[in-house]
Amino acid sequence: MSPLPGWRAAFRIARRDAARAKGRSALVVAMIALPVLGVTAADLTYRSALPTKAEELTAELGSADARFMSTSVGPVKLQQMPDGINWSTPEGAPDPTPEEQAKPVDVPAAFPEGSRYLTERSVPASVTTRHGIADTEVSELRISDAMLRGRIELTDGTYPRKPDEIAATSDFVKAAGLSIGDSVTVRGPELTYTLTGTVELPADLRADALYALPGSVIDPWQKAADRDKTILPPQPSDPKWLVKGPAGAGVTWQDILAANERGVVVKSRQVALNPPPDSEVPMSSMSSGYSTEAETTAAVLTVAAMAVLEIVLLAGPAFAVGARRSRRQLGLVGSCGGSRGQVRAVVLAGGAVLGAVGAVAGVGAGFGLTALFRPMIEDFTGNRFGELTVRPWEILGIAALGLVTGVLAALAPAIVAGRQSVLESLTGRRGTRRSSRVLPVIGVIALTAGVGVAVYGGVAGDTVFVAGGSVLAELGVLACIPVIVGFLGRLGRGLPLTPRMALRDAARNRGRTAPAVAAVMAAVAGSVAIATYTSSSAAQHAYDFEPNLTPGTVALAASGIGADAELPRSRAAVEQNYPVSGRPADFGRVWAGSDCSVYYEEENGCGTLELVKPTGEGHSCPLKGKGAKELALRLSADEHKRMMNSPACMDENYTMVAFGTGEHKIVIGGADVLDTYVKLDDPAAAKALADGTPVLLNSAYAKNGEVTLKATHLYSDRDEKNRARHPGKARTTTDRLKVYVAPDRFAATPGIRMVMPQKTAERLGLHVEDYGSFYALGRDATDAEAQAAYAAIDQAGNRAYLMSSNERFRTQDDTILLILALFAGVVTLGAAAITTGLSKADAEADLTTLSAVGAPPGVRRSLSGFQCLVVALTGVLLGTVAGLVPAIALRLTDLRAALEKMREDPMQSAYTPIVMPWETVGLLALVVPVLAGLLAAALTSSRLTLARRAG
Repeated sequence: MSPLPGWRAAFRIARRDAARAKGRSALVVAMIALPVLGVTAADLTYRSALPTKAEELTAELGSADARFMSTSVGPVKLQQMPDGINWSTPEGAPDPTPEEQAKPVDVPAAFPEGSRYLTERSVPASVTTRHGIADTEVSELRISDAMLRGRIELTDGTYPRKPDEIAATSDFVKAAGLSIGDSVTVRGPELTYTLTGTVELPADLRADALYALPGSVIDPWQKAADRDKTILPPQPSDPKWLVKGPAGAGVTWQDILAANERGVVVKSRQVALNPPPDSEVPMSSMSSGYSTEAETTAAVLTVAAMAVLEIVLLAGPAFAVGARRSRRQLGLVGSCGGSRGQVRAVVLAGGAVLGAVGAVAGVGAGFGLTALFRPMIEDFTGNRFGELTVRPWEILGIAALGLVTGVLAALAPAIVAGRQSVLESLTGRRGTRRSSRVLPVIGVIALTAGVGVAVYGGVAGDTVFVAGGSVLAELGVLACIPVIVGFLGRLGRGLPLTPRMALRDAARNRGRTAPAVAAVMAAVAGSVAIATYTSSSAAQHAYDFEPNLTPGTVALAASGIGADAELPRSRAAVEQNYPVSGRPADFGRVWAGSDCSVYYEEENGCGTLELVKPTGEGHSCPLKGKGAKELALRLSADEHKRMMNSPACMDENYTMVAFGTGEHKIVIGGADVLDTYVKLDDPAAAKALADGTPVLLNSAYAKNGEVTLKATHLYSDRDEKNRARHPGKARTTTDRLKVYVAPDRFAATPGIRMVMPQKTAERLGLHVEDYGSFYALGRDATDAEAQAAYAAIDQAGNRAYLMSSNERFRTQDDTILLILALFAGVVTLGAAAITTGLSKADAEADLTTLSAVGAPPGVRRSLSGFQCLVVALTGVLLGTVAGLVPAIALRLTDLRAALEKMREDPMQSAYTPIVMPWETVGLLALVVPVLAGLLAAALTSSRLTLARRAG
């Protein structure tokens, strides 16, 4: 006999029950639709934000058919790949001679006959703004031409039509404080233009650029520089040509081959989208090829696996609500001869019906919200969507996932409903059923095995094991939840009435408490996993970052010979316009012999100064030179980090030269340099400088408290003043200087290795010059303040430059962590609200008894609040622990890859930290449960109508 008629009746009952209980059905649909909505919106956003090949070409070419450009090798035969990126001279061809490379390439001669073209060149420039001066790039391109549509779009005003008109990107206009109609002057040649419009680049909304007509900036600038030698000439880019081929023909592969014969490289839309076979590509034999298909990362695979589990657990409590509410109806099915299987079928059919509705609603809402928030998403990603990209099979898969998980979520309530006796269902009584003793044992085994598998996957770099182990560990925790909930009842002995009742009610009714705790745990586990991985990666990036200045400081430095005389005016410009705090710390530079910044053109025309680094343990870096790779094989990541942070290895891999010091990195200064820039607050170090003793920041250069300073006093014949004072041959001096050695942590100070008093340098026969000042910042400068400072420095003679920190703050990481915390918080509140509603439904009889024995009306309100608090807090704590498993496993995968790179190059960092996102965890563990409890208490009525106890 076919089972279809039985299922047909089950679906009919489920459909009518869903229509009758609209509130409960809406709750179930919402719990299924929310995750489906999120996955749908994420899929649409990812696919739409990821540009297609055609969209990438439009962002580069506009509506043109191709881009033609010359190369640096002159008009010689070339070979190129169809992508227009990779090119070379033919294999075996002789290298072009300097004469051939100097010859101009006639690029327009390579265009297909009947083509139309635009020229494009750009030049870096300093321009005036409403606040002062800003550095940007000016492109000479007729952006009003229809050939640029899709690449550059007008957002306000009009395109430049005259040589004295200019347009700017919206981002530049906002930062510069400009408006349409304002004047913009290119500094140097003092060329002034009227801002006629703002534009945007759909592929780069954060672009910072100006656009003028061809021939209106670079040529007048060059002519001005030819007339006035004090004006620096422009440094334009090589020209490019955007070409529109003959109508209907475009630019073909044969056109490209012909252009290659003339030394021209071409990127063609037609060829890039439909490349020729390798047999027609001469360069294909020289290219090894590459795969554009990105591998699925461990993080994505793990999050996807946990997301499926999360959907099931989120919908599970909602179906538990439905099963509780429908006990009498299910009892009637049994009393009419329905088997336990048919009772289960009714509950499962309800899961299928509501799962289907939830899936359709989630997909539809995902489309709607993505379209609604599209501008906000585009601003966040920095590029416009070419179109809303829909992959039908992916959307159908997401909807099917919602349907299937709806059925799976109804599975456990269906089993429970099938086990209930007809009498209990009809009378509303709840039978007493002992908790399984096997399930917790299985849970502990699964948890232990899952952690082991995930850790093994992390160490071995196997993403499948990481994902599988993480899910298995979470399932193990789920199996242990009933026991954990049961244990909660024992914690309430010394508590007041309502929290004691809430704990014991949760322990007594594990069937409804455990699913809600599981739902909270699942949401929190996923968020904690991603937050931990994100914060750990951010800490790693922050560790690997090489700052150019001490954070919170800015440096003013002279920019030319004899510029020290203008420094007082430049200092005043900075102090009046930049958010500096405290007094400036002036510093100078030191050199031996003739100044190499002046007499660098002739060989052996200037002196040298070297801080000699001793050899041996504590001085030489063991990670460089002979035996380094063998040593790296034996080092752990922590041992390698300690070695890399040692003074001996601190500046071996990368050293920043600034402040006019050269490789020796010695600056002339006093105690204020230590305080303002080095951040060394040490009275002994300040006293040493006052006494003429240098302060050494890198102890690896000191031996027995002394450093070796080697100087070559060589003077150029053109350096007449110093040559007269130091006649004769060059001499080399080696001095042993007693120094004050700073603690090892100051060896990482950017740009400075030793601070030397001026009187000590002069005693050694060295030359010194005032070079600039360090300033401490009270806060980061705004665009307006920076532009005003640059303008003030320019007015002071433009003989100095302002060096600001390249420190990057983790604003995006902080945003991601905040979004994760909010998501987990909302889900936690929802799951806690569900279990609170279920508790109220189940506990009506108990509340009636409380009222009958004289309990105050407020007990009902406070009991609901504490019930919600218990579920939320338990789920958050378990979720935090469960979320650490995949996060740690993924970081172990990263550690394995970092160790492999370090052992290939011992100077590469292997630091792979695991950093807890305490702010996110604190928000989830403290704020969200308390908020859930307060909301539940506030939304619960304290009035209770007395009723006769059933039975």
